[in-house]
Amino acid sequence: MLTQKSLRGLVLSCDVCRTILRSPQVDLLKLIHAAFVVRKKYWQKDVTIHIINNVQNGHCSEDCQYCAQSRLSKAAIAAYAMKSDREIFHEARLAYQAGAFRYCMVFSGREQGDRRIERLVNIIKKIKQKFPIEVCVSPGFITTGQARILKKAGLDRLNHNINTSKRFYQQICSTHDFQKRLETLNAAQSARLEICSGVIIGMGETVDDVVDAALTLRQHKNVRSIPVNFLLPIKGTRLPQATELTPGYCLRVLCLYRLLNPKAEIRMAAGREHHLRDLQVLGLYPANSLFLDGYLNVQGASRLKTFQMIKDAGFRIRSEKKIDELIALEKKCYNKDHNKNSLTLKSQNDLHRVNFKELS
Repeated sequence: MLTQKSLRGLVLSCDVCRTILRSPQVDLLKLIHAAFVVRKKYWQKDVTIHIINNVQNGHCSEDCQYCAQSRLSKAAIAAYAMKSDREIFHEARLAYQAGAFRYCMVFSGREQGDRRIERLVNIIKKIKQKFPIEVCVSPGFITTGQARILKKAGLDRLNHNINTSKRFYQQICSTHDFQKRLETLNAAQSARLEICSGVIIGMGETVDDVVDAALTLRQHKNVRSIPVNFLLPIKGTRLPQATELTPGYCLRVLCLYRLLNPKAEIRMAAGREHHLRDLQVLGLYPANSLFLDGYLNVQGASRLKTFQMIKDAGFRIRSEKKIDELIALEKKCYNKDHNKNSLTLKSQNDLHRVNFKELS
């Protein structure tokens, strides 16, 4: 029944959504299968790989309580101003070589000025001319005019997460409101940019908040990508401990977001290693996307482990690179990175700071 409603484009009632998330009478494996039928209809067994590049890190004036880059955070992150164009382009090349389908440039801070937007235009054009890879930018708040400029430059997608429900938003941030985030989504939609907008689970929100956020994203037709993040308890942030999240609950959230947003790219995003643990592979059945090389300020599982998980489960990646080739390449590096911990903060080296002697 859930599968058919989703495939027909019907919205599940709030009562049904709540039942999916918290009722032990809803068998988890049957729920995963229902979500997988929907996923397979639109995405087959493809997995899209995304790689995040922090082109600017820290020094943010906002007080988002979950964020290691917030002005209130005492997390020991590597803070720096915007990287050089040369560094950013080099990292785009590394992402393409790693099999990424999409390269995501993320800025810290509230917004970008017009001069920064002009610089981004040149970077986007250069990347698109050189590599067959999609480009996403997460610039903070933007205007409709800025969105149109980025669209004209060749930007494929703009990221701006809503993070949680309107009702709960004031509990995690006071320097801007939920409506401000919706305005940026509207600006991107007006410019006909694809939108990537997701949530963070585990900040103290209720089941109703999880449902409301999913329904909000469904209402925006251009939201083609929904990263579902599970809060990582980074020491020094205002939310150092995530709400108790079990692997089963995390899988239910992924299934709910798939069933409510059947055609969207559902991403098993930050915290997948930490909270899904040994059940992580089951997340590929509702979700069709994940991040490689960790997240904004925290390392993730090794590339080899991620590629092997995808292959072993019978899925394939959307890339010009063959997964067997990528696995063989990573095995050569396995000894040095197989002990990566998903709660280890990234160092400057992990953030791909470029040695220009190697590029000359």
